Amino acid sequence: MQTIPVETLPHTTVPSIRVGDSVIGEEAIAGEMQFHPSTDREAAAKAAARALVIQELLRQRAEILGIETGSLHEPDERAIAVMLDQELQVPPPDEEACVRFHAAHPERFCEPTRLKVRHILLAAAPDDLDARDEQFKKAEGLIDTLKQHPKRFDEMAQRFSQCPSKDEGGSLGWVSRGQTVSELDRALEPLPEGLHERPLPSRYGWHVVVIDARLERQPLPYAEVKDRVAHELTEQATRVALRHYLLALESEIGVEGFTLADDDVDGPLMR
Repeated sequence: MQTIPVETLPHTTVPSIRVGDSVIGEEAIAGEMQFHPSTDREAAAKAAARALVIQELLRQRAEILGIETGSLHEPDERAIAVMLDQELQVPPPDEEACVRFHAAHPERFCEPTRLKVRHILLAAAPDDLDARDEQFKKAEGLIDTLKQHPKRFDEMAQRFSQCPSKDEGGSLGWVSRGQTVSELDRALEPLPEGLHERPLPSRYGWHVVVIDARLERQPLPYAEVKDRVAHELTEQATRVALRHYLLALESEIGVEGFTLADDDVDGPLMR
């Protein structure tokens, strides 16, 4: 993601904002924008203003309660988290609500797709373009050979692979998302069984891949995921409670030049 260097920022169109007796000026907003990656200056300015308004509302509420939370520019996140734990009363979801939520959203509580994978790694550093080009061509040649002689995979893995799995015929066993590097994760997940006809890239080089078997993702029974269901419902309820809490603070303390009412306040409160 692209960040916006402070020194290159033009003036924002977000005016000075008043929160209670405190003023959040354009300079503060411009300084905060670097922590809100965006290719859109206006979106970054709005996100920065939103974060500063929320932080100042919470700081002033903590001051009323006699809690020390630092300054606008150096907030004490731990103190604010303690205050929110005290202020937000979110009851745990009951069993009936959890069962209904699980039944309505089975796709959220699934066993991941699992693949039985063999591969041959032809190593090349990401910044070594000559080596990557050479290894890509070598991988294509191996694939052409394996199309004609699939039983030679173990032999070729032993001869050419630069992964320790070569001693196991290139076998990675059963893998699911998160068990390989992210770029290979994404490439592997949709593949059908059999030899893939193109080399797959990763930060380590090129992979000649065979999918020996697929186990598609399957919904898990409620009993196995009840804690996850309760956690997700609690998070949802906490976000709703936080939104109402912040809107109440906005009304009570007073905010001029910005409003949270039309905004999404589910994002991080702190940088």
